[in-house]
Amino acid sequence: MDGVHDMGGMDGFGKVEVEKNEPPFHAPWEGRVLAMQRGMGYAGAWHIDHSRFAQEKLPPVTYLSASYYQRWALAMESNVLERGYATAEELKAGHALTPGLPLKRKLTTAVVADGLTRSSFYRQQQGPARFKPGDRVRTKNIHPKTHTRLPRYARGKVGVVELCHGCHMFPDSVATDRGDNPQWLYTVVFESQELWGPDADPTLKISIDAFEPYLDPA
Repeated sequence: MDGVHDMGGMDGFGKVEVEKNEPPFHAPWEGRVLAMQRGMGYAGAWHIDHSRFAQEKLPPVTYLSASYYQRWALAMESNVLERGYATAEELKAGHALTPGLPLKRKLTTAVVADGLTRSSFYRQQQGPARFKPGDRVRTKNIHPKTHTRLPRYARGKVGVVELCHGCHMFPDSVATDRGDNPQWLYTVVFESQELWGPDADPTLKISIDAFEPYLDPA
């Protein structure tokens, strides 16, 4: 979707300020937010793409003024409410007021081992790949109102397929509860000047992972 969260290549925000010796968390609550998010994912409450989409739906002022883990917490509240795991009254009270919905998996100590392991999003192919390494492709100039993994700065640009990663769950479908809809996934490499214009450093190349529905032959 198009929104303030898609900040790649945008001007006016200044350079990224790197914090020296930055800790993993700046406050204990941030660690708890991470644990809750991973726990709910492990339990099957929602998918990572639901979390991303929930953050993208935050009001612009909220998104730009909130810290990283504040965005996570707000998105988690949204998913909890939207999916019926709690009511607004229960969130305000800080405890359950009605029987909760069952989760797909029970939260146990296995969360430590399994919940912190990267999930596999690979799925069985539904047909032959349209592209192969070396093919020139142009990304589609799409402007979806829902979630997409094609960044705004890379739309309508010509690049070259470098790798094919097989078929994977399609985030655009998963985020809106339309199923896995497996799609071929490619690494596409762009010249810097193709993305950033003639003033870009000509020695740089930029690569993105792009799903097949984002691409056309160039």
